[in-house]
Amino acid sequence: MKRHLLLLTALLLAPLSGMAQTSSIVGTWILTAADKLMPDGTRVSDYGPDPHGLVIFTADGHYSVQIYRNDRVKFASGDRLKGTPEEYRAIATEMSVHFGTYTVDTAKHTISFHIDRASVPNQDDTTQVRAYELQGDVLSWKVAARPDGSIPITVLKRVK
Repeated sequence: MKRHLLLLTALLLAPLSGMAQTSSIVGTWILTAADKLMPDGTRVSDYGPDPHGLVIFTADGHYSVQIYRNDRVKFASGDRLKGTPEEYRAIATEMSVHFGTYTVDTAKHTISFHIDRASVPNQDDTTQVRAYELQGDVLSWKVAARPDGSIPITVLKRVK
């Protein structure tokens, strides 16, 4: 009887354990760099000098990523509904924001972002896999190469 109860408990809890993250990336992270590696091997800033950002990974498998250019264009009219085409274009390219759930494969050193919603609607309801490195309190990951061959690199420091 005890064996059956133990087996039943294990079977009922198994789906829940798949959602929980015991990974060492759980926590809050501050952006320290948002760069891109160019095809010629040089590394340059992707969001200008001193980009701002925050990433949160929860123990129950949710995440939120926000990356912003520091010197963002402001609406000349002061009204976000009355922007110029140039202002809207600048705003769209001066941030990267998405949230959803995540899983970590520590053997492959990958984070899979299961994106619910993103600042780029084409990313909604997709999964994007990032190769990551964790060295102490510094977490970084690389995004797949863009059409121009550049590879975005996000670098974060753990909030203590």
